[in-house]
Amino acid sequence: MTGSSERTRATLPMDRAVERFLDYLASERGGSENTLASYGMDLRSYGAFLKRRRVEAVEAIRQDDVTDFLLWLRKRSASSTVARRLSCIRSFHRFLVGEGLVRKDPTEYLESPRLWQKVPEVLSVADMEKILEQPDVSTPLGIRDRAMLEFAYATGVRVSELVGFPAAHLKRSLGLIHCRGKGDKERIVPIGSKALEWVERYEREVRPTLVGGRSEPILFLNWRGKPMTRAAFWGLLKGYAKKADIKREISPHTLRHSFATHLLEGGVDLRVVQEMLGHSDISTTQRYTAVDREYLKSVHREFHPRG
Repeated sequence: MTGSSERTRATLPMDRAVERFLDYLASERGGSENTLASYGMDLRSYGAFLKRRRVEAVEAIRQDDVTDFLLWLRKRSASSTVARRLSCIRSFHRFLVGEGLVRKDPTEYLESPRLWQKVPEVLSVADMEKILEQPDVSTPLGIRDRAMLEFAYATGVRVSELVGFPAAHLKRSLGLIHCRGKGDKERIVPIGSKALEWVERYEREVRPTLVGGRSEPILFLNWRGKPMTRAAFWGLLKGYAKKADIKREISPHTLRHSFATHLLEGGVDLRVVQEMLGHSDISTTQRYTAVDREYLKSVHREFHPRG
């Protein structure tokens, strides 16, 4: 004879399971009204998605259902929202297992919420080269802009690191830069010969005129001899992308994404890229492997006879 707990597992509908979970949060975990409202909204959205798939009993939910919900959500929401929903859904399913209401947790083997971030937008190598060639290097500011673009793409620095980079942190003889990033963390990154040539030309031919004999530690300066701002560099980049006939919207972070992806496409180890980007957690760097897989699939489709 089937016990009452077995019947509950087989028939407990999603809405009743959500009610029990929220009651648990309120009575045993002391959840605030805001927490309960947030969890309730997230789980009702999850339940509505499952209902459209004709999944109404919690015992019937499978990992594919959770994954498809997160993929559906990712197309419509910020990565932070996706991560929050996954955290909520995980807590919900752990509760159900802990209370004996279901046998299995469909979220047990899902990836970390960090890995549900949107795949970064990147430029192809050809498009990147088009942008690099746009500045008019017959002018002083054109030389500066070319140097900045080459520097950003060669090192993968964040835009804040680029515009705040001290000239003294360029180790010319070693072909390296000493970068101070988020959380005041320091890292050493190769700069590459082409970028170094353009930076040295800027330092030799342009920067002395911009700085005007004053003491200014920051490497890249505007026409008034002051450090460039992030907004100013973004404006320059958008202008050069338009001149290069790049149709998509890009930002300074696109250069960083492209730097990382092109290294991985060339066979560089993921942990080396992590070090150069200054990521404390390799899961952040792993986003770029998704880009790399998409690149490989696109190459296969284009060049394989059966692609």
